[in-house]
Amino acid sequence: MSCFMLLNSSVPLEKYMSLIDENRLKNLYESDPPLYSEAAAIQKELKDKVVSKNGFNQIKTIAGADIAILKNEKKLICGIIVFSYPELSEIERVWEVVDEEFPYIPGLLAFREGPAIIKTYKKLKVRPDVLILDGQGTAHPRGFGIACYVGVLLNIPTMGIAKKKLYGDYQDPQDIPGSYESLLSKSGEQIGVVLKTKAKTKPVFVSVGHRIDLSTSREIALTSVRGYRIPEPTRLADKYVAELKRGL
Repeated sequence: MSCFMLLNSSVPLEKYMSLIDENRLKNLYESDPPLYSEAAAIQKELKDKVVSKNGFNQIKTIAGADIAILKNEKKLICGIIVFSYPELSEIERVWEVVDEEFPYIPGLLAFREGPAIIKTYKKLKVRPDVLILDGQGTAHPRGFGIACYVGVLLNIPTMGIAKKKLYGDYQDPQDIPGSYESLLSKSGEQIGVVLKTKAKTKPVFVSVGHRIDLSTSREIALTSVRGYRIPEPTRLADKYVAELKRGL
């Protein structure tokens, strides 16, 4: 099944078509190489759909999602683990393998990995209140990273926790767990936070995906730390897909 068909089946057709025209996305995936300008234009248009307010009354469950690559087979392995919150007791885990139909292009990660995450999410019996992705949300050159992409297309609360900065300027936070500084765009707009989760380690980069605000995203990231630099949802999802990759 192609990437555009995966996306089409992830939300009601009439709603999806109002976000990205099917033929337009089909042409993007079938272009060789993909047209960067067209993908960037789609991101800029969908940016206006991002809601930076909480779309929930309370948070009882959260989930982490990550991707591993089978380079020789040109396939992606996605794993998602759902936890109770704030206890972080595991509730469910699911995985899926899909064809890699979009190459790695900096700034366009969502077009490569988004379809795999969306398809895997559909397998969950317990839909989390917030889905955390290993990547950027609004902390992106066009304000629309993979956490925004998945959140907007599924219309669910999402946030990004990235290991490295993709875009923006910041000052280093104090070397105290919980310390943070604003991540700013070139125009001075706050697009995320640089959060110190553990002393004597590098910070992580937290940003809004969809239907969540930045302060709540930061709180979830910090309260999900269990002795490691990376918060547990995405840390364990990363470990999960690595195990699946070895098995495959």
